[in-house]
Amino acid sequence: MSMAMVGLIAGMALGFAGYFGGFGAFLLVAALGAVGFVVGRFADGDLEPGDFFRTRDSRRERGR
Repeated sequence: MSMAMVGLIAGMALGFAGYFGGFGAFLLVAALGAVGFVVGRFADGDLEPGDFFRTRDSRRERGR
């Protein structure tokens, strides 16, 4: 599935949540979507748990 299609589906889900459930439902769907995105990146192997916990000094040592 292309990223444009994923974005379309996510936008429609947020739109429905905002329309039918109000702003609180909109925020809940957005937060759960972000969590799902991060979990998906872990599952694909694009992220490692250490990526969130490295300090700035360790990034400089790796050449980033």
